[in-house]
Amino acid sequence: MKMERTEERIKEQVKERYTKAVTGAESCCGTKSSCCGAEASLPEGRVVSAAGYTPEQLSTLPADAITNSFGCGNPVAFAGVQRGETVIDIGSGAGIDALLAGQIVGKDGHVIGVDMTPVMIEKARANAKKAGLDNVEFRLGDAENMPVESGIADWIVSNCVINLSPDKPRVFREAFRVLKPGGKVSISDIVVEHMPWPLSKSSALHCACVAGAISESKYLDAMQQAGFTDTKVTERIYYDRDELLQLIEETKLFGHRLLKGFYRFLVDRFVAGKIWSARIVATKAATA
Repeated sequence: MKMERTEERIKEQVKERYTKAVTGAESCCGTKSSCCGAEASLPEGRVVSAAGYTPEQLSTLPADAITNSFGCGNPVAFAGVQRGETVIDIGSGAGIDALLAGQIVGKDGHVIGVDMTPVMIEKARANAKKAGLDNVEFRLGDAENMPVESGIADWIVSNCVINLSPDKPRVFREAFRVLKPGGKVSISDIVVEHMPWPLSKSSALHCACVAGAISESKYLDAMQQAGFTDTKVTERIYYDRDELLQLIEETKLFGHRLLKGFYRFLVDRFVAGKIWSARIVATKAATA
């Protein structure tokens, strides 16, 4: 279990893990499953639907965009995105949410997906071409320093990505910068009320969307500090004990059987019931 957690090291580990996931070498959790763990225990065919995608939505997308979706929700589902609007997808991955947004905004709208992993950008661009969506583009860049002009977006969406950032306040400041006055945010992300030290220092669990997550209150406070108003959680999906244990097992932290017992103790005593996927919305005020 690697303890070095500098910001650059964290980002390189995340990039490496997701590159392996999308190229089929392994998932971001160590085996071929979802990013955030809860869906990994579901029967085949329920993975993306458990994250809030309907069969109708999925039937309109390239299979690759669905297969390589590592999210924990559907941030576009109830966002209120309208035709002709501009949407920025932070951590767009293989493109599932950007493509759905592109269908909604139509040819008069514009969707920009931003991702730091080159192979994800390649996948997403190929999927946009397959979907016939000329209004969707993907740019290589960091969430903390997005290659996007200021004040152009009506919406910011993000799906299980900001938890991976080592500088979340900076991500929220960037989201605030690129939004128009009156623009809105719809985020699905993992939040953690409490994470014991042996788990919080695991790079594998960071890449699996858990160890880098912060509490819901800190998440909302950081958004407010960035300038957002009307910040609130509209939905929570809790991960139960068995889902969390399977996630830890898939990251290969168990190793020796004594470690397996130790991690089970940590989950039972400190973690179960304290990790969930939250749908978070916020607004950039129309006036300063």
